[in-house]
Amino acid sequence: MSTFKQGLEDIVAAPSSICFIDGAKGILSYRGIDIHELAEKSSFEEVCYLLWFGRLPRQRELDDLTETLARNRAVPSHILDMMKKFPLDANPMEVLRTVVSALSLYDPDAASGSREANLRKSYRLTGQVGTIVAAIDRIRQGKEPIHPDSSLKHAANFVYLLTGKKPGATAEKAFDVALILHADHEFNASTFAARVTAGTLSDIHSATTSALGTLKGPLHGGANQEVMKMLLEIGEPQRAKAYLKDALSQKKKISGFGHRVYHTEDPRATHLRQMSQNLCESSGNRKWFEISRIIEDTMKSEKNINANVDFYSATVYYTLGIPVDLFTPIFAVSRISGWTAHILEQLENNRLIRPRAEYTGPPYPAAYTPINAR
Repeated sequence: MSTFKQGLEDIVAAPSSICFIDGAKGILSYRGIDIHELAEKSSFEEVCYLLWFGRLPRQRELDDLTETLARNRAVPSHILDMMKKFPLDANPMEVLRTVVSALSLYDPDAASGSREANLRKSYRLTGQVGTIVAAIDRIRQGKEPIHPDSSLKHAANFVYLLTGKKPGATAEKAFDVALILHADHEFNASTFAARVTAGTLSDIHSATTSALGTLKGPLHGGANQEVMKMLLEIGEPQRAKAYLKDALSQKKKISGFGHRVYHTEDPRATHLRQMSQNLCESSGNRKWFEISRIIEDTMKSEKNINANVDFYSATVYYTLGIPVDLFTPIFAVSRISGWTAHILEQLENNRLIRPRAEYTGPPYPAAYTPINAR
């Protein structure tokens, strides 16, 4: 057997043409295109096409996909009725996981596992996840979910569904870039879970449900929620440095720093930092960005640890008016595009994913002791 590595660290599990990461150089690319180029020049809809089809779309193809995603945002009325019966204080990730699983009951392609059917399911899921997340928040406030606006792009429509207001250009661009930055990240825990499930030839809704269950774990999703809780606890820029030094002296974990893969700055953090600054300044509440910069500078000087994607996404989402406990579900609004791309790729040349364990139990053969002699 191969050498055991805790957490499968650096183990190559399968070939993939979707995402390339060079942690030493801080490179992230989708289908070979650098994330910086995509963040500056692309849109979430275009990135979806890139992830699913392996190339950038022509204008007609982009227009068709944009219209298709917009047309597939609505969720069945039975789903909304079911959501209204859930406890109002339910964990939003548990609601999202349950609802995505239930969507398979109403999907017109549920019985088919063909690539064409799975593409259509990918369109529906990508359109619907944002609608579900926004509906979770409105239902628990005693409000009716808002019907999607097909005239809006994906990012703008989500903000509209959540807040009831169409976002300005700065807010729309910021959320669109956030969706691009979170769309895929190679074999992260939730993506790998989706591929393991897909590898059994289960359906795409089951594979996505596996991904959502994995994302719910605090070692994968939820770090940006903890970042924002920390910023709210600090409250003012003048308290930030002392707060952090006290936390470090007590050996507390500081969320939003360090990464299993990147040994330099997370390239996604580069854009989110600028977006955080732009949004905080345009909203007239710069203090969240100022606190973040003090924490980042102190962590760099004290521990030589870089901010990751979660650190500045916290202030981006908070400034957009998104409740803190929706930060992880919003990760899924973006990552559904990457999950489905990996599910499609897994099924193209499928082999059941079945690793081995390093046995650490009693040596074989262990004696069987009769029950009256134990």
